[in-house]
Amino acid sequence: MKDFLFLLFGLFYTFLAIGQADPCAEVKIVQGEPTLFVDGSKVPPFAYMSYLGKPKYYQEMSDARVRLFNVPAYLGDQGINSTSGIGVFRPSMWIGPGQYDLSPLYKDMDEIISSAADPLIVIRIHLDPPIWWERRNKDELCLLPDLSIHRVSLFSEKWRMEAGAALKAIVEELKSDQRYSKYLLGIHVAGGMTEEWFYHYKDYFYDDSMARKTAYRKWLRKQYGDSVEKLRTAWNQPSVTFDNAMLEDISGKHRTEGWRDPVEDQPFFDAFDFQAENMVNNIIYFCKIVKEASDGCLLTGAFYGYHYFVTSPQRGHGALSKLLECPDLDYLSSPNDYKRVSGEDWPPMAAIGSIQLHGKLWLAENDTRTYLTTLLKEKAPEVDPGGDWYTQGVWLGPESPELSHSLVLKNLGRMLAGGYGGWWFDMWGGWFSDSTMLSMIADGVEAVFKEDTKVHLKPEVAVVVDERLSFWDKSFGQQTAHMLQNRYALGKSGTPYKLFLRTDLERLSENEYKAIWLLGIPDLNPDEQKIVKLWWSNKKAVFYTNLHSTVQFSNDAREINYDQTVFSPEEIAEFWQSAGVHRYSAPGTVIYAGKRWLTIHSGTGGEQVIRWPGDYEVRNRFTNQLITSKNRMSQVDMKPGETCLFELAPIVD
Repeated sequence: MKDFLFLLFGLFYTFLAIGQADPCAEVKIVQGEPTLFVDGSKVPPFAYMSYLGKPKYYQEMSDARVRLFNVPAYLGDQGINSTSGIGVFRPSMWIGPGQYDLSPLYKDMDEIISSAADPLIVIRIHLDPPIWWERRNKDELCLLPDLSIHRVSLFSEKWRMEAGAALKAIVEELKSDQRYSKYLLGIHVAGGMTEEWFYHYKDYFYDDSMARKTAYRKWLRKQYGDSVEKLRTAWNQPSVTFDNAMLEDISGKHRTEGWRDPVEDQPFFDAFDFQAENMVNNIIYFCKIVKEASDGCLLTGAFYGYHYFVTSPQRGHGALSKLLECPDLDYLSSPNDYKRVSGEDWPPMAAIGSIQLHGKLWLAENDTRTYLTTLLKEKAPEVDPGGDWYTQGVWLGPESPELSHSLVLKNLGRMLAGGYGGWWFDMWGGWFSDSTMLSMIADGVEAVFKEDTKVHLKPEVAVVVDERLSFWDKSFGQQTAHMLQNRYALGKSGTPYKLFLRTDLERLSENEYKAIWLLGIPDLNPDEQKIVKLWWSNKKAVFYTNLHSTVQFSNDAREINYDQTVFSPEEIAEFWQSAGVHRYSAPGTVIYAGKRWLTIHSGTGGEQVIRWPGDYEVRNRFTNQLITSKNRMSQVDMKPGETCLFELAPIVD
């Protein structure tokens, strides 16, 4: 009898423990697409975050079927933007050597847990150190030309190790407390300027610290296989050694026109590669700590890879290809392009085709301004730095509810077609507190849950870019920005595309794309030339834009040269037509097409003609209106700035 009772009690506590088990996140590939799973079940990767969150906002999002919530947390006690002078959103958790106070974080988590149904929480931990640490470690800070110091040097090994120890201790404390561990899904490792792994600087980048010099010389040894002769040959400097090598001035103060020479300017390329790889190594280091401290169960992510928008090479975002090899990283993120106007595509800032190709989730930060957007000085005057930094330009939302609804729907349509997720970033709170927007957000969650149909629209265009293009740029990004203007015309060419890094050129499926645009590739190496010739021989259209011109290798074996590197939507549409690519609309409208989804967004409005690649039953997702078609074409009358999201299904006889 006693043994039987012990067995019952054992079973009871076993089931109790199972019921309270901590969530375990995993990213699996489903139908070629990275997909989030929690405890073996698929979870829509849509989340909510606010710097100034409140229970009512959490409840609104929970009612909209959002289950994932992001909360900010900080090791440091200085504002995230060292240029604007913004204040702190939360107190520091790292209050002394080996001492941590998680009470501000627990307060945020308590509010979410009490307001949302069965929430899963991702904590964004900013890893810059507090002021007390900086005062004790002045040699680990950025050293400026006037010998003053400025914020932590992100090259500091001491900072990396001690911040890593703090991160490990915080994760272990969270995992040990059942009140919070059962809701903890992941850690977003953040650092540097604006939490996005940018180096701290205002106009020009400087860091003459010994921490940076030491790290660079160590990097050079590895880069050149510890061979000083190889270093001297590459740099054309017969007296350079690994002990006296100095970084080139990459401050950006001395800008000129033109492009760097890979032979004459190798010291510059090394400096930029080191700058970028150091940042990636930081992310890799901290993600590994999170995985090890959670037995591999916590989701890990970071902001990185902004090569499609941020063109300043000093920022350190030119080593995404290396980061994608990290086994401890689950997702990457960026905001959408900041040309936040109606009628334009707002692409992600990174090559998400490559990110997905490497099995990583892409989560967009949808910090979309709406008619409910308020100013920081109104919501948190103690955080606002004063002046006009947070009162104009991108910080203002559209005036009308209708346009706000359209822009939110455009965000959602891009995510659904692209097979990725994201969070609705309600920065100061209340930006999405509108029944129509919340209905759209809820519908996005439902759409992911719904079993897919037999319709699988796919982009027929691959655009391939070089994340190191800005390293070649003597203007420190101005010429690169000019080249990458093509992203706006691409978004309005009437045809969707997928964006890849050149390092993944060999991995692209030749059969999946009818046209490939090598955009801003300074030099094709022999292996890349072979791939291009193979595509061309198989009647794929290839467009190659180098630093000065463009050549079109047509699928009818013609070679056409263009003395230009930037094109209009109409010119790009002609490229696609000559390649036999399906064009969903005339140039000028924004089209997202993928899986069973097609989104059209028009800045000017009027009658829009949509050309379908097959015969489908087409419904407006939000009005449930059946869209008629004739000869695989539908006409849609749109208002200026309007967005329509269509769901496609096979025609049932």
